[in-house]
Amino acid sequence: MKDEDCVRFLQWCLPRMKMRWRGFRRVRAQACKRIQRRMTELSCPDLGAYRRYLENNAEEWDVLDSLCRITVTRFHRDRLVFQVLMQEVLPDLARAALARDARTLRIWCAGCASGEEPYTLSIGWHLELAGHFPELGLEILATDIDSGLLARAALAHYPWSAVSNLPAAWRAAAFELRDGEYRLRPVFRLPVRFLDHDVRTPLPESGFDLILCRNLVFTYFDPDVQRRLAGDFRDHLLAGGVLLLGIHERLPEGGPRFQVVSERLSLYRRPPPDDTARP
Repeated sequence: MKDEDCVRFLQWCLPRMKMRWRGFRRVRAQACKRIQRRMTELSCPDLGAYRRYLENNAEEWDVLDSLCRITVTRFHRDRLVFQVLMQEVLPDLARAALARDARTLRIWCAGCASGEEPYTLSIGWHLELAGHFPELGLEILATDIDSGLLARAALAHYPWSAVSNLPAAWRAAAFELRDGEYRLRPVFRLPVRFLDHDVRTPLPESGFDLILCRNLVFTYFDPDVQRRLAGDFRDHLLAGGVLLLGIHERLPEGGPRFQVVSERLSLYRRPPPDDTARP
């Protein structure tokens, strides 16, 4: 399959799945390779044949949706983001939780892939912050639509490439190196609970202090979906709770109101109920 042929195909099919081509431009190789394998399975000689197959088999759109899930992840991705989380955001949220007599700090990682992001938060909390907030527990809900990735996350065994970006002290404390794999120690796994969930569908939980949805909704989905899900995230946050997007992402125009904490880092806060100021 030629790249230009796959580009034209993606530009045709993505809008029909409420996705946008702009988010796929630089990472399209993942999707193109998967689509090529699927065409081989179906004995489709070219993309024209696969397009006709889609038009005649509505259930194939769900398969194509799964082929277009892009995964780029590692521990401690975007170091500055995690520095700000550990030094400013999480301490502020922890103090606010204690002020309302909460006993648990609740975080939702949407689109957690194979667990690197929620486990990074767990490691950072235990090594940097737990001693300052001994009366406060940590609970991380980590969701993804890919059951294969969730199985890898639950195993918590990683290659060097996944953990190389971690601070050396964190890596030494959190992992045991065995048979060429970095295996996460149990204490850092305990706060993390994994759930098979499509971010586009309702989540039956709420009341989060922090939600992370990085490099997913606000990269790959169209503006209508982005606005709807921004509203969902806002509803799932406690007043004063924080939403973190990818550093190159922004909330869509016309969506629900958030306070900008850091435009550079794409950090937003749900305003308190008595905040009537306009955005």
